[in-house]
Amino acid sequence: MRKTWLITGISSGFGKALTEQLLAKGDTVIGTVRTEKDDIRALTKQYPDTLDVYHLDVTNVDEIRQVVNSTVKNHGKIDVLINNAGYGLFGAAEELSDKDINLILATDLTGSIQMIRAVIPHMRKQGGGRIIQISSYGGQVAYPGNSLYHAAKFGIEGFCESVAQEVAPFNIGVSIIEPGGARTEFRYGSAHIAKLMPEYDNTPAHSFLKMLDPANGLAPGDPDKMASQIIETADQKPAPLHVVLGSQALQATIDRLNDRLNEYKNQTDLAASTDFKD
Repeated sequence: MRKTWLITGISSGFGKALTEQLLAKGDTVIGTVRTEKDDIRALTKQYPDTLDVYHLDVTNVDEIRQVVNSTVKNHGKIDVLINNAGYGLFGAAEELSDKDINLILATDLTGSIQMIRAVIPHMRKQGGGRIIQISSYGGQVAYPGNSLYHAAKFGIEGFCESVAQEVAPFNIGVSIIEPGGARTEFRYGSAHIAKLMPEYDNTPAHSFLKMLDPANGLAPGDPDKMASQIIETADQKPAPLHVVLGSQALQATIDRLNDRLNEYKNQTDLAASTDFKD
C-alpha cells in the first residue's frame, strides 16, 4: 500500500537516499530542507505529484507545527515520520561555545522531540502510524570529543523509549535507528568543529580529527543500503525499538552494553546497602 512519509532533512545523506528510494517505488514524500539544493529541485520536477518540499528550521517550534498541519491538510495523513535532520559537533566539552551547545541541542534533540509531539495527535486520530527516529550508535556508545552530540542522541533515545510505551495503545510504533559511520556529508561535509585548544592536542579529545579526514579511510556504511533497511522497518510489526546499522556499530554497542551490565552487576551489595531494613 502506498504511504505518505514526512522526512526532515532531505537535502543530503540519509534523507536524500530515503526520499529517492521512496519516490521511485511510488510513495509520497513530504520533505523538509533548510536550503533547497539543485538535486532536490530536480527531484521535485521529476516527481511533481508525490514530492512536496517545505523549508523548515527544526529549531523553530512554530514552523514545525505549521509543516505538520499543512501536511495533514494537503495530503490527508502522515503514515510515517522520519526524524532525520541533524548534524555532528566535535570538540572537547571545554572547547565548545554556549552557541555550539544551544544549537546542537535545539537541532538534534529538541527539534526531534517537538516534531514527534506535533505528529502524535494526528497519528492517534487517524488510528495509527510509525515514528522513525534517526539516532546513532552514538546514542549508546560515547567517545571523547563528541560529548554534546552524545548528549543529544542519548537524550532522544530515552525520549523515544518512553514515548513508544505511551503511544502503543494507539497503534503507533516507534523505531530508533542507530547507524554506524556512513559515507555521507554528516562526516565529510556538514560536521561542526569547535574552536580547538592546543591543550587538547595529542589527547583522546582530538582523536576525531583522524576520523574526519578521508585520507585515513572512508566510513564503511553504504547510505543507500542503510536507507533501504530503514524503509523496511516501517512495515515490521511490532515496530523494532532499536535498529543498529553497520557491523562495527553493532559490535561496539554490544561491547559497551556488556561493560555497562557488568559494572551494574558488581554493585549489588552497594545498592542494597542503601535500602531501609524493615
